[in-house]
Amino acid sequence: MRIRIRRGQHSNSSATAYRFPIRARSWRQTAIGLLFALPWVVGFLSLFLYPLVASIYYSLTRYDLLTPPWFVGLENYRQLFADKLVRKALYNTAYLSWCIVPLNNLAGLVLALLLDTRLRLQSFFRTIFYLPSLVPVVALSVMWRYILDPNFGLLNGILAAMGLPGQGWLSNPHLSKPSLVLISMWGVGGVTILYLAALQGVPVSLYEAARIDGASQRHCIWHITIPMISPTILFCVITGLIGTFQYFTQAYMLTPWGGAAYSTLTYAVYLFENAFSWMRMGYASAMAWVLFGVTSVLTLLLFRTSARWVYYGYGSDR
Repeated sequence: MRIRIRRGQHSNSSATAYRFPIRARSWRQTAIGLLFALPWVVGFLSLFLYPLVASIYYSLTRYDLLTPPWFVGLENYRQLFADKLVRKALYNTAYLSWCIVPLNNLAGLVLALLLDTRLRLQSFFRTIFYLPSLVPVVALSVMWRYILDPNFGLLNGILAAMGLPGQGWLSNPHLSKPSLVLISMWGVGGVTILYLAALQGVPVSLYEAARIDGASQRHCIWHITIPMISPTILFCVITGLIGTFQYFTQAYMLTPWGGAAYSTLTYAVYLFENAFSWMRMGYASAMAWVLFGVTSVLTLLLFRTSARWVYYGYGSDR
């Protein structure tokens, strides 16, 4: 008795035999990938997404952590815009942002240009300028508290040795915010490293062509260096703006409760006081969303205007 095998029967059975192991293997790889991603997913959902959604709800309630939230609608936002301390905190935060962001970026760019030149002990100087940015902010605040102390501080001691009167750097409302700006310059090394890395990507051929045409060093910096590192400038300005609008640790540790006449009351400090000192969680949540809105608008404006002064099309020949 002969058994007839239809054409294509053997090939179809082979394809079916190989199809299921491949599909099982792909499912197994997907499951392993999801298993490795599970800690991040759990952390994202529990530590980011849930607090984000919950803060939207709490901003519409009156909540003190001890009693259930009481829905009040937009009452927190109405009180927020009528709060004089909110306006004071926004002014102080804007003042620090307008001073710290330009000064840090300018100082970082100048240091990067100096460290990019060929000099002896170049690596040593780069390390020295970067190390201060590694100091924890809390330790930095404690150090500057002793430096700026009006009674036995180092800075007033230097002024006394020069025959000059000492100042209440943190207790004087006119000097407290400039003192915080001075403290922020301590961490300029982080910005310097970013600019230094960007300078390594500027094509040397552009400088050579400019020098052949008789361009000076100043013209090379203004017309070649700055346009070529403009993406890094945009990044540093945006991150610096976001960071200064969340300015908290130095102001909170050096000048508790906003300092003299609330001269150092930043928006983040006032938000913290409302949330954890006065247990006004709903009001603090509303403040957080207002801060998010202000920061988002400013960041969007920077991105919208970046097309006029940011240049992306270059490659390094170093």
